[in-house]
Parts: sequence; C-alpha cells; structure tokens
Amino acid sequence: MTYRIVQWESGAALDRAAQLTAVYHAAFEPYGEDDGTAETFRERSLPSHAGRTDFRCVAAVEDDALLGFGYGYQGARGQYWTDRVAGLAPADVVDSWLGGHFEVVELAVLPPEQGRGIGTALHDALLTDLPHPVALLSTWQHDTPARRLYLRRGWQPLAELPDATLMGLRLPLAPL
Repeated sequence: MTYRIVQWESGAALDRAAQLTAVYHAAFEPYGEDDGTAETFRERSLPSHAGRTDFRCVAAVEDDALLGFGYGYQGARGQYWTDRVAGLAPADVVDSWLGGHFEVVELAVLPPEQGRGIGTALHDALLTDLPHPVALLSTWQHDTPARRLYLRRGWQPLAELPDATLMGLRLPLAPL
C-alpha cells in the first residue's frame, strides 16, 4: 500500500492528538524523549501551537494508520522559541531571519517507516505555497536522519545554539 499526504487544520490535528503523540513518542524516544515529554507535547505544546497564526499540519497516512507528521506556524516575538533564538543567535542572523518566518516545529516519522521518502514528502508538503519569505527550525547538532534531510532539502546552518543547530531556508521551496 502507498501512503498519502494530507493536510489538517488545527481542529483536525487536535482531534488526532493521541495519534500524533504516539508517532511523536516513537520517533523521538531514541533521542531521549520519554513518556513525560510526549504527554507535555499532547497536553501543552500541540494545543498551544495549533492556535498560532498560519498553523499548518501535514500527515502521512496509509489506510487508517498515521505514519508521520509535520507542523509549524508563523513565528513571532513573544513566543518562547523565537525569543530564545533572538537571545542566543548572532545579531545578523536575528536581523535577517527572525520575524515573519515560518517555524517548523515538528517533523516525525515512525522508525519502521523511515527510508520510504515520507520525511521528504512531509517536509515539502509543509513548506509548499507558504506566504513567508523564510523558514526556521532547530535540530540536533549531531548527525541524524532529520539533519541529513534538512541539508539535502537546502537548509543552511545559521548558528550553533547551546543545545541545537539553528537552520534556515529561503522560500518558496524549489521543486525536486
């Protein structure tokens, strides 16, 4: 069977919070995320993020199974991550990249489903036709499948933060 990519508005994403959390937990557990972190994602992060401007969630589904998802929204001052980056990144990066950016918050694929192109399909669907000039994300500083995906898709490292690499991508996303 072949997966398909669907887009969910905030209400539909929240209705599927249990499924999203299960994928989140499975995808990030190898990197130290635990049951408590997954519960925080479900109870606090996802509901807060789903209410933000330009929230977009994409999902890879096969039959009725969720294989992976990605989401983001417009980042702005006054939000935790944007303010944290503004306080840690070099001034030229802050001036050039922060404000009006699309913030890629999560991109997760079930470990047994990795290697099928799902991450790339989710990435591209998430970033296609956005009204933002740039996208930002943070990822682990060490070599991971996610970091390799971002580099392959044209993301550039902008700054090393204490616990992550800040990466940026000029939009619109170029087709494959």
